[in-house]
Amino acid sequence: MSAESAAHALSGPVEDYLKAIYDLERVGEPASTNDIATRLAISPASVSGMVRRLADQGLITHEPYRGVRLTSGGRHAALRTLRRHRILECYLTTVLGYPWDRVHDEAEHLEHAASEELIERMAAALGDPTQDPHGAPIPTRDGRVEEPRLRTLSTVVQGERLRVRRVEDDDAQRLRYLAELGIRPGALVRILDIAPFDGPITLWVDDAGGGTTRAIGVGLASQVFMETATED
Repeated sequence: MSAESAAHALSGPVEDYLKAIYDLERVGEPASTNDIATRLAISPASVSGMVRRLADQGLITHEPYRGVRLTSGGRHAALRTLRRHRILECYLTTVLGYPWDRVHDEAEHLEHAASEELIERMAAALGDPTQDPHGAPIPTRDGRVEEPRLRTLSTVVQGERLRVRRVEDDDAQRLRYLAELGIRPGALVRILDIAPFDGPITLWVDDAGGGTTRAIGVGLASQVFMETATED
């Protein structure tokens, strides 16, 4: 069976592995067994067994002691699953009124059961969105995605003016707290002060009501992705 044919008959766990590997590969390095295990909250031994299966199916390449990479077929399957997941998140928030901190877990369950027809009808009803509620890009129907190079809020310099582009979406409590701070995709911020020794970052957040001064720890800031703000 070719990788392309196999991609149409993948189990939920296999799709979860491919998504995890895709996300880990975004930094440019192969995904290690330990990193995959941590991401999926399973044992490294379980990952080793699945890695062999995925390699046999032509979905990944595995180089011992260096990690795994998706093949073109594996990447296509991962992006197909990511499209389902992110369209579902958009539909849940826009049409059904779910808060952004609850849609990730719901989409995790639904993405393996939703048909391609249902996803495309949802996408059309939403006007073919290009980003999910957390700012992540939505792959196109033909498996293309633009992953812009972004900086984390933890790497900023005092005085910079930035716009929030994306936040990690796998922790509901974190998302609720970021929402309280006004740190959502599209929010404009200015860096006021950076305390030494991993101290908090003080920033001004444009909340459409004149702006608010907030403070955020370095650990949380590392989960927020920014771009330089160019507009006045």
